Amino acid sequence: MESEKTAKAEKRPHRVVVLALTGLLPFELGIPHRIFGRAQDPAGRPLYEILTCGLAPGPVRTDADFAIHVEHGPELLATADTVVVPASYELGPAYEEGRMGDELAAALAHIRPGTRLVSICTGAYVLAAAGYLDGRPATTHWASAEHFQRLFPAVRVDPDVLYTDDGDVLTSAGVAAGVDLCLHIVRRDHGTAVANEVARRTVVPPHREGGQAQFIARPVPEPQLASTTAARAWVLDRLHEPLRLTDLARQEAMSVRTFTRRFREESGVSPGRWIVGRRVERARQLLEQTELPMEQVAGESGFGTAQSLRKHVQAALGVSPTAYRRTFRAAGAPDNPPSPDGPSDDAGAMH
Repeated sequence: MESEKTAKAEKRPHRVVVLALTGLLPFELGIPHRIFGRAQDPAGRPLYEILTCGLAPGPVRTDADFAIHVEHGPELLATADTVVVPASYELGPAYEEGRMGDELAAALAHIRPGTRLVSICTGAYVLAAAGYLDGRPATTHWASAEHFQRLFPAVRVDPDVLYTDDGDVLTSAGVAAGVDLCLHIVRRDHGTAVANEVARRTVVPPHREGGQAQFIARPVPEPQLASTTAARAWVLDRLHEPLRLTDLARQEAMSVRTFTRRFREESGVSPGRWIVGRRVERARQLLEQTELPMEQVAGESGFGTAQSLRKHVQAALGVSPTAYRRTFRAAGAPDNPPSPDGPSDDAGAMH
């Protein structure tokens, strides 16, 4: 009987509880429901259960001209595997003095030790006021970052990134960065294939690196200025080859200096960092969906050697390629596809 109970418990979807606070932003509130709610296993079963609670059941005022009705009170937080705190414009003492009010403190006291904690935008003020971010990396909306750091000097604030992942505590920058963070969590929990399908259903980019800049000087290039789109498309067809900055600049008929500046303005990262990110994504797909040996995964993803592959995957994902494959190996992967040209030497390539 006990084993049956255990088996049933193991089959329960991961429970995400979203804490709706007065003055919340409806867009941010909807992100966890939209992203986690689209994640399914191969049989079409939901991988997450998403519920919403407030400091008390009933209506919660938003920053728009409508309120939302929340059925659950803060006791629901005790059942969560992950707690998400979206942005609010009315955080009271958490924003003004860096401390929790009594009602918020009583609510957060329901959270069990070991629960994963996530904030979107100014929701980071709540986690910081509760002490969850002390000594940890964190971010929030770029416009609030300086105030946030002054209020919480023990937090290692990075004002430039889209999101931070410190294992059991994750924070995102403003608005759409919450989508990036939730997709990152799905990818971390269930692998690239599931996250990409969620992104496809939601019609958003499947991946933006957490370290990408929040504020990009030219998010949409001016019409008279050439973009770096063609060079990026050219790279994606040649990830397994050595790639040099001069080759990329040539695709856009630019000097290396102009291309590098324009690329960073448009993407928020350097060309080299962007290429490494795409190669890590390719390696993840191969690790999840094939049984290729590590040397071949390294070659096809452009890292050249198993040692280079291990270095970059460990740096990006926090685990070795072998551990990643063991965790996320997709059931029923196809037979090993042939290597296009075999492993390539990464000497002189952009890493």
